[in-house]
Parts: sequence; structure tokens; C-alpha cells
Amino acid sequence: MLIESSPASLDPRVGTDAQAEHIDSLLFDAVVRRDAHFGLEPGLAVKWEQPDPKTWVFHLRSGVRFHDGRPLTSRDVKWTIDSMLNGTVTTVKTGSYTSVDHIDAPDAATVIFHLKEPDPALPWNLSEGAIGIVPYGSGRDFFRNPVGSGPFRFVSQEIDRDVVIERAQSYWGGLPHIGRVVFEVVPDATTRALELQKGSADVASNALSADMVYALKRDPKLAVEEGPGTVLNYIVFNTHDAILKDARVRRAIALAINRPLMIHALWRDEARVAESLLPPEHWAWTGETDQHPYDPAAANALLDAAGYKRGADGVRFHIAMKTSTDETTRLMAAAIQQEMAAVGIALDLRSFEFATFYSDLTRGAFQMAPSRWIGGNENPDIFRYTLATSSFPPHGANRGYYSNPEMDRLIADAAATQDHAQQLNDYRQIQQIAAREMPAIDLWYLDSVVVHSRRLGNIHPSASGTFDFLKDAVPER
Repeated sequence: MLIESSPASLDPRVGTDAQAEHIDSLLFDAVVRRDAHFGLEPGLAVKWEQPDPKTWVFHLRSGVRFHDGRPLTSRDVKWTIDSMLNGTVTTVKTGSYTSVDHIDAPDAATVIFHLKEPDPALPWNLSEGAIGIVPYGSGRDFFRNPVGSGPFRFVSQEIDRDVVIERAQSYWGGLPHIGRVVFEVVPDATTRALELQKGSADVASNALSADMVYALKRDPKLAVEEGPGTVLNYIVFNTHDAILKDARVRRAIALAINRPLMIHALWRDEARVAESLLPPEHWAWTGETDQHPYDPAAANALLDAAGYKRGADGVRFHIAMKTSTDETTRLMAAAIQQEMAAVGIALDLRSFEFATFYSDLTRGAFQMAPSRWIGGNENPDIFRYTLATSSFPPHGANRGYYSNPEMDRLIADAAATQDHAQQLNDYRQIQQIAAREMPAIDLWYLDSVVVHSRRLGNIHPSASGTFDFLKDAVPER
């Protein structure tokens, strides 16, 4: 299998890049799993309950063993979280568990989380992709020889070259059909496509451009599997900006972008229009929000109403959009620049290498900036993390400094209630406010696309873009 880069760390408490999280989900088990609607289903825990808003109790399945033979018990679950909170390992993931006051493991099969304040997101932060359970005592150097309890076991890693895993014969679930997987690091997308065509590689997941996938569909030795994905492309506004603080301007910019045309031209129709942070399959998603179809006439009317009349040169105002140097992102930005010009907005594009761009993005040092959510938008806590006043950087990802007391109230109410119907109502209103006030433009959800050799069968891409399809893939004889 071809991957773009080496995983930063195969310690599931530390690695946050896509390669690390996707490979970790094959090596490690989580307390719970996510179902097709991003609700929760049993993982290591066969059941759980919430006796009060600040207590979660998880009951673990018996007979699970780590790949080195040690039994997996409540002590290991407790250690996994405690080791992040007490500084045994240094990780940005600690922020997901700051609501935890302490954890009890009264017996081998029971884990009790005692919280400082209600945190309905906790179970999602114990799910696959978010965290995997490591053995008790695992320290800072655990990444060198990671030991999990998942369907595959770690064999070796050579940085910038490959990661090798093999079927774990002791796995408590159904055994994978594939005996061994080599993740080969190939940074160049064109080279990845050529490796697949030559037959020197078997599979690549969401690692090729739309144009490359389109071309490879004609190769009889290859097959392309694709389905709706959850990766969200969006543009965030700095709502403290003198121009962008007006929601009418933000809505006008959204209406001036021809998203269906850009999906067709840039993504070969391998995406779908978004009107919410949450994907449509999500249990908390609602379609009952303002829509933002391509409508330059309405955009012009909003800009006029906001007081930004066209000058003699036809320009209402200048505004800057920072981007990374990623080619598809730059093409998207150039297309948006043309569409902004049509409604009298002069969009100045400024591209930076990724580290600089990301640093400015996380500090809120921009007027407009494109980005994407990979996995984070499958958890409804994304609204708190990105839209709550309490989540201004560095305390969260409200990078546009958006603040609305009603939004804050609804987010807090959703967190405090155990009533599923009340949560649904809160999240419906949250999405309606976000669609009306537009702190960010939700552009589109990218499809999940796997290109593979016909030597592999039973490939079913994950909406999240994970590598979980390898658990069920079958080598064709």
C-alpha cells in the first residue's frame, strides 16, 4: 500500500497525522467504535452507562490480549489516559481529556471516568481514530515497538521508507484475510500512480489527485472504489476583521462561489456540496438550514446593503486569502479569486509553505483561509471546538474568533443534557445559526477513493478515509 509520508508516531496517544491514525486503527483497539451514522457501538467495551452527567462507566469484554500475550484490562485503559494527563507522554491529544478528574479501575473489566464537568464528547474521544489502548506502563519510547490488541501487529518501521504490519493470530475479532501489509512511503503523487500501473504496488487510499484517478479508471489491471466521504473542505473567516465582521459580507462571499462547478472541474465530481460541518450521514446533521446556492445577483445585493458600493474601477474592497502551496488548493483559490472579482471583491492570494500557513491559521493571523477537517467533524463536539467563545486559540480551533452568546448557550446545553432528543434540537439550532451567520463556508465533502490492483477484492472504502478496509480485503487467487 502506498502512503504519502511516514507516520509521525505509531504511539496512538501521540500520533495525530492521518498516516499515524489510520495505521494505529489497525494495530490498536479503542474502547468504542463508530457506526455508519457516527454513533457509538461496542469495541473493547461491550456496554457503558452514564449514571450522572459527570460519570461514565465502561464494561470491557473478556479474553482480549495484547500482541505480546498480556491480557488487556481496565488497568491498561486507565493508564492510556492517565499517561497523557500526568505528563508521561507529551501530546496535543491531552486537550481531549481535560474534563477528566480521575479514573477508577475497580476490577479488571470495569473502568469509571469521573469528570470535572459534563462532557458528552468523552465516548467519542475514546473511539477508534481518537485513541487506541496501550499496555500499562507504556512510556515515551513506546512508538519504537508499539504493542496493541488490534487485527494486525507491528513488525517494523523505517522512517521515510516503510511500515510493515502482519496479521495478529491472537486477535479476538475475525482475522484479516491479508497476512502482511507493507506501507511504502512515496511522497510524489505521480510516482504513486505509476507504481500502481506497473503492478509494483497494490493499493492507494485517497492518495491521488482526481485527474489521476480519472486516468487510472481506464487501466484494466486496476479498480477504483469510491463512496461518500466525510473530509470537509471549508474557508474560515476572521470575524474580528473590519470587513468580515459583517455576516452579510460573509454570506455574500458564500453565494458568489460556484461550488458545483468547482467540484466538477477540480474534483472530477468526487465530492458533494456541504452546508454543515457534520456529514449528512451523521445522527446530529440537519438539512433544515439556510442554503447557499451560486447566486451572484444575491451576493451583489448583500454587499450593496452592507454599504460596500463599487468604486470607479468596479472594486468594492480588497481582502486577502492565505493558502498553502498545495497545488489543488492554489487552483481552488484562483477560481474563487475570479468569482470574487465578478461581484466586486478584489481577492489577494498569498501562498506560504505549509508550516508557515498552518502556524498563521492556528493563531488567527489571516482574513480568509481555506482548510479541511479530517475526522474531527464526525464528532458533534466539533461545534464547541470551532464555534464556542471559550475555544479561541490557543484553547481550541475557533480560529476566526467568532462569538455568539446564543451559540455558546446551545453548545453548553448540548454538553450538559443526557436527553438525546434535546441534543438533537440543540445541534439543529447550532447548525442553523452557523448557516445564517457564516463564520466559515462549508464547501464540500470529498469522496473516499481507493485505487487498487484487481489482485485484491472485497474493498470497501471508509467514509472517514481510514485504512479499515484492509481488515476485510481478500487477496484474489
